[in-house]
Amino acid sequence: MSGQTLAQKVLARASGEADPQVGQIVYGQVDLAMAHEQGAQAILPFHQMGAKKVWDRDRVVIAIDHWVPASTEGAASLHRMLRTFAKEVDLPHFYDVGNHGICHQVLAEDGWVVPGDLAVGTDSHTNMLGAMGAMAVGIGPTEFAAVLALGKIWLKVPPTLKVNVKGHLGKGVYAKDIVLKALSQVHVDGARYKAVEYHGSTISGLSMSERFTICNMTTEMGAKAGMTLPDTKTFDYLKSTAKHAMHPLLPDTDATYEKEYDIDVNGMEPQVACPHSPDNVRGISEVAAEHVKVDQAFLGSCTNARMDDIREAAEIFRGHRVAPGVRFIVSPASTRIYQQCLKEGLIELFTSGGAVFTNASCSACFGGNMGILDPAEACVSSSNRNFPGRMGPKDARIYLTSPATVAYSAIRGEIADPREAL
Repeated sequence: MSGQTLAQKVLARASGEADPQVGQIVYGQVDLAMAHEQGAQAILPFHQMGAKKVWDRDRVVIAIDHWVPASTEGAASLHRMLRTFAKEVDLPHFYDVGNHGICHQVLAEDGWVVPGDLAVGTDSHTNMLGAMGAMAVGIGPTEFAAVLALGKIWLKVPPTLKVNVKGHLGKGVYAKDIVLKALSQVHVDGARYKAVEYHGSTISGLSMSERFTICNMTTEMGAKAGMTLPDTKTFDYLKSTAKHAMHPLLPDTDATYEKEYDIDVNGMEPQVACPHSPDNVRGISEVAAEHVKVDQAFLGSCTNARMDDIREAAEIFRGHRVAPGVRFIVSPASTRIYQQCLKEGLIELFTSGGAVFTNASCSACFGGNMGILDPAEACVSSSNRNFPGRMGPKDARIYLTSPATVAYSAIRGEIADPREAL
């Protein structure tokens, strides 16, 4: 039997196939299924299949997160459909308005995905949970309907890219800068229907929060899954929250990878993904020299709105105010994070400096709820995508950076190097 990648190991466990080969179709048992508002589109096909109940009510989670509270009639209808469905099939794990957060974040916080799992979700950034040493993939609503009924899914075994990261992150350089650097090499279509495995001493040194960030944006590479290897940090993170038994897996030392990328972060500066693609990446010194004026700064999204992200931004923002003409929106990834920010005085810190601190939600990230831009405006954002139309109008410009760069740019009124403030 040939050496297997982590994706192959997970699919072997899920399907019972001893040696699944790249390109092979396997039928795997799902460990966790998650839906957000898009999951409402799975309800009709679920009933059309003749299903009356979900395969395992303790393996299904619904989390309302994109329009919170509902900001349009359409959103309110989606929310009502999901509430009705959850009651109909007696789903106990429903994150509604007031007890909520971005779907991937609440799954992480509450231990729904553990090492070795095969998890699916109705959002493309479900990849984020691969930081648990799991295979977490985004799927469409019809596929999701079948998973709800049967607990199984057909998947093609993906080839795997290996990203080796070494070196020490310097002052003002973070996990977001690592994944932007990786995107500059892999590009937005370089991992299409592939798995991305992160390796190296730098990755081992990252916190779980930072690992979530780099796995999250494998979606922008086109990846089916993004994964880091489970270790003591993973087990410690989950020891008091894991909802079911862990089955940690590691790739074989002789695993075959389609391609390998090497990144040395020694001396690397903060990175910026410029309009209109996440792989249009340049160093901060080059971008800052152009004095790019910003109209909005956004600290939020499933990529970078956890406690360490908000603390990093607060360290820079403390004692300052938002520059005239700039709107600074801070949106935590979960209610739990919101409450911690309240305890630490961070909500007061940001709002007293002219920022807007919102409830937990996807917020401005997807251009459908709050923080929508004017076509002539520019936004510096800690989110994951800057394609045309991502924050509303197709002509608006979005620059993707770390939370620290977002905060410092909000103070300066233009994209600026956060190392100047540290």
